[in-house]
Amino acid sequence: MGHAHDHGIGHAGARHAWRLRVAFALIGAFFVVELVFALVSGSLALLSDAGHMAADVVTLAAALAATRIAARPDTTGKRTYGSYRAEIFASGLAVLVMIGTAAYIVVEAVGRIGEAPDIQVGPMLVVGALGLAVNLAALRMLRAGAGESLNVKGAYLEVVADTAGSVGVIVAGILVATTGQAEWDTGVALAIGLFVVVRAVALGRQVFAVLAQHAPPGVEPAAVAEDLAGIDGVDGVHDVHLWTLTSGMHVATAHLVASAEADDHAILDRAQVLLRDEHGIGHATVQVEPPVHADCDEPGRCPGP
Repeated sequence: MGHAHDHGIGHAGARHAWRLRVAFALIGAFFVVELVFALVSGSLALLSDAGHMAADVVTLAAALAATRIAARPDTTGKRTYGSYRAEIFASGLAVLVMIGTAAYIVVEAVGRIGEAPDIQVGPMLVVGALGLAVNLAALRMLRAGAGESLNVKGAYLEVVADTAGSVGVIVAGILVATTGQAEWDTGVALAIGLFVVVRAVALGRQVFAVLAQHAPPGVEPAAVAEDLAGIDGVDGVHDVHLWTLTSGMHVATAHLVASAEADDHAILDRAQVLLRDEHGIGHATVQVEPPVHADCDEPGRCPGP
């Protein structure tokens, strides 16, 4: 019997922490400006965009904190996988913040139905354009890391939603200026809120899949088991489990039943390479068992000491 561990796993969030820091500085600085002008102009669309900016600041701060926590070594000896899941919880917070922001926008928009608020279009358009520029710069910072880290992706999608909000502010300002109807401001705010909810739900599904320990995207457990069974000297495979610890860290455990004449060490080496190179599993725990353990996956079938 034996087991093998491959600890050559990368921390995707840590590699892109500098992107989070730059985006946080840009958006945090502009949020104060936008909030002030939103209150001065009376624009709900601009206020909703400021709300998105606030959500961005919270989300980016949580993402940065989670990245630092995830990279911190465990000194208790109890966190055998470290604190990598902190990034997933930060992504979940991003989902809640996005949904909360969208709910606030909808409530405010409904409250304005039938009213004719006085909206100052000039500040609305200027700040909307500046906000769009800031968001585009932040998006450029975060885009490269969004494909590797769910934590960075949560921040990226929050900024995407805010970018749409900035576009909405500009569109609403133009429509109010050309038609004189303040209802356009409310309508655009509602559209922004709906867009944010759709993005939040999509990210939430990914977060849930990780926390529920589903198999990593693109990895089929049946195919992994079949490939392991095809290794020379392996007569059976059972208890194959696959999940994602955090972004870029896929984990697997498996029991391989070896034939009596098989080389256990060779089987371990081949299984490790197969899981890493063919299926992207960076951390694999493989146990090789003698033929007498072939039915150990059934309760009561394993031999006693």
